[in-house]
Amino acid sequence: YVINNSTITKHDKKNGRLVTSWEDKDSVLNHMNSGIIIEGKLYCINSSYPELPMASSLEVFDPETLTHIDNHSFGILNGSATWIDKYNDFWYVAFAHYSGKGGVENKTNAWTELVKFDSLWRQTESWIFPNKLLEKFGNNSTSGGVILPDGKILCTGHDNFEIYLLEFPAKGFTLNWIDTFSVGSYGQGIALEKSGGSELIYGIIRNENKVVITNLKRISD
Repeated sequence: YVINNSTITKHDKKNGRLVTSWEDKDSVLNHMNSGIIIEGKLYCINSSYPELPMASSLEVFDPETLTHIDNHSFGILNGSATWIDKYNDFWYVAFAHYSGKGGVENKTNAWTELVKFDSLWRQTESWIFPNKLLEKFGNNSTSGGVILPDGKILCTGHDNFEIYLLEFPAKGFTLNWIDTFSVGSYGQGIALEKSGGSELIYGIIRNENKVVITNLKRISD
């Protein structure tokens, strides 16, 4: 599944053949950031970037037909949503802030946070990102991410061919940055797939229209 600003294409993983596609012909969704399949549904995060005020929504699709089946609007909340995942029956949504284009006056990317919601979309907790990692993001923010089975977090920035391993802190409110891995794609949405004891990270290079797969062995060790 390749998520673009207002389109989704579904491809055969063996040969890249296009299976089906979806386009927002109403021009309502102009900046879908990423997608993930959870419990048989394709969840895509959408935002108003680079327009202000920052507003976001969750758009839900049938992964077989790409029919749009549901929506949850975050409205103006926390920032510009860029990625979502589900872990231990809670939803986790990254809300970005930017130091440059798309940013809010008097706020930098230091306002970026990862927010935990319950099943009724009530915010229960949130965490900020470490300053050193924010420097890696430059003027941008976290663009893609997944929660691993052990509860650790993989996330990307926007420009570097790197992926960052984070963990929730035992104390305080800042995520712990514990490792960095080189990958074949930069920023944007990512997807995780387990295969033969390794983790496969799917990413994209937008200006080359490429999907890149990186094999990260024993990333949870």
